[in-house]
Amino acid sequence: MPAKKPHHAKTPKGRKPSVSMLSPRNILYTLVIILVVGSLLSSLNVDGTKSETVGVSTFVERIKAGEVTKVTVEGEKVKFTDKFDASFTTEKEGTQSLTELFDNYGVPTQTVQAIDITIKNNSMREIILVRLLPTVFLALMIGVLAWFMIRQVQGAQNRAMSFGQSSGRDPQVQGKVNVTFNDVAGAYEAKEELAEIVEFLKSPKKFDDLGAKIPKGVLMMGRPGTGKTLLARAIAGEASVPFFHISGSEFVEMFVGVGASRVRELFMKAQKAAPCIVFIDEIDAVGRQRGAGVGGGHDEREQTLNQILVEMDGFEKNNGVIVIAATNRPDVLDPALLRPGRFDRQVMIDLPDLREREEILNIHAKNKPLAKDVDLKVIAQRTSGLAGADLENILNEAAILTVRENKKAVTNEMIREAIEKVLIGPARKNRLVSDKEKKITAYHEAGHAVVGHFLGSNDDVHKISIIARGRAGGYTLKLPREDNRMQSRSDFVSDMAMMLGGRVAEDVVFSDITTGASDDLQKATGLAKAMVKRFGMVDELGPRTYGKPDEMVFLGRELHERMDYSDATAERIDEAVRRLVKTAEATARRIFIERRKEVEKVVEVLLKEETIEKERFEELVGVAQPQPA
Repeated sequence: MPAKKPHHAKTPKGRKPSVSMLSPRNILYTLVIILVVGSLLSSLNVDGTKSETVGVSTFVERIKAGEVTKVTVEGEKVKFTDKFDASFTTEKEGTQSLTELFDNYGVPTQTVQAIDITIKNNSMREIILVRLLPTVFLALMIGVLAWFMIRQVQGAQNRAMSFGQSSGRDPQVQGKVNVTFNDVAGAYEAKEELAEIVEFLKSPKKFDDLGAKIPKGVLMMGRPGTGKTLLARAIAGEASVPFFHISGSEFVEMFVGVGASRVRELFMKAQKAAPCIVFIDEIDAVGRQRGAGVGGGHDEREQTLNQILVEMDGFEKNNGVIVIAATNRPDVLDPALLRPGRFDRQVMIDLPDLREREEILNIHAKNKPLAKDVDLKVIAQRTSGLAGADLENILNEAAILTVRENKKAVTNEMIREAIEKVLIGPARKNRLVSDKEKKITAYHEAGHAVVGHFLGSNDDVHKISIIARGRAGGYTLKLPREDNRMQSRSDFVSDMAMMLGGRVAEDVVFSDITTGASDDLQKATGLAKAMVKRFGMVDELGPRTYGKPDEMVFLGRELHERMDYSDATAERIDEAVRRLVKTAEATARRIFIERRKEVEKVVEVLLKEETIEKERFEELVGVAQPQPA
């Protein structure tokens, strides 16, 4: 095989390459070197000889004693050598000559004449090395340090002045968006709505000739992971136009007015690059209803929202800039954002159905080797209620598990394990469980499965396990037989009975109750409250809702639910909830006692094998004969 060429990163146009010489570490090294060199030069001895420093009186006494043989005068410094060739240094006054020094100390003339005396003037080299060069190096060091500090201050000022600049990703740097509608599975209605936007970006003259106005803003609503961002990129890819992407939270800063300035900067860039798309992800971070905060109309978030409204109103007719926003909380948006002229086209992106899930799985399975027994349609049936991001995560987890097991293809077993890992959590196979706890867990999960199976709900039991996963000591995986977006009162009653089947099993078999049913009780109580307060499914309270969530900025909705009913009605609501849960428990108890034989079969297999799949479970308990809840 030919050798692969090394990959060289290219510097994007418009950017200067980084200069490593100006890095703080290199500058610090340079300053240290200059300091060391200056110190060495300042203490440099030109002639290279070592000498001992003595006082003037010692110098004169040695001359009188006839011990000095040679004297060299260099300005104020006096160097002398004794008869033992030892060198010494002393200093005299600058205005005093050597002759005057000897006369003041009474040195005889004959003694002086016997000494070799040399008077030396400082040469230019010595002046540069000893006096001028250390001073120059010290000044240079101070200058470099000052330059570095000034650059730091200027950088901070530039960053401060750039607060108002938009951080929208520059399409010239990003390159062309290579995502199209073919890369987005499902979402047929949404793609039909958005196809008109693509057509306008490609041929705006068609719409202008007929006087048609394309919406200035498109709001995509849907649960997290349903593909809102992917669809926005697909629009830009289909139309081959620049794509500006920014998150709503990036507009909000600590300083007042920064968000509004960034909005102006972003829309200015977009108008210069028209036709183009401006995509604001999670717009609810900045587009919440005004007047709900503490700061009134002067807080930063509301000023940013006002600027967005002004910019969208300021667009000229069909100027080629389309604003697309995404949110999973359309209920908290300001009404001014949703009026005609702004985000006047709202596209709902729902969870994928069975066919769409299969298409999504096909797209994400393209680069993964699947075993021959893998049927993506079966996987789609097993993943009801999951979004596209969840499906991608499942196949990715399955591929990771395959690599971990050193296998070459992704099998059904790996995909099932990945589904359970995503839905419930990773298996805790090394957890030590006593025989008693294992038996309680087996009866608990068998109670869930048998009650749900014979109650005739819309869900099928796909797997029972007493292997701990996540926070659960065991689990019963139930999935709907078909996609159903509406649920009836009888469905809710059956679900509550199945939730309480595990608690009933513990009570009937062991005459005791453990903490393992705490999550079941919480879910059953929440479902009963929803039936009473949201869905009006209790006859004695009438067909109405109770309670309104009060949207507060700093307080949770559950803590601040606005009561629109009296205390007497609150007591009736509590009584209705208690009665629903109690009735569901009685139903679960009745079915559990009637199907005790089937429960024992399931428990026996669970204690031996720890896991039961759907096919084996139906072999053990038989085909369900639905019973009234």
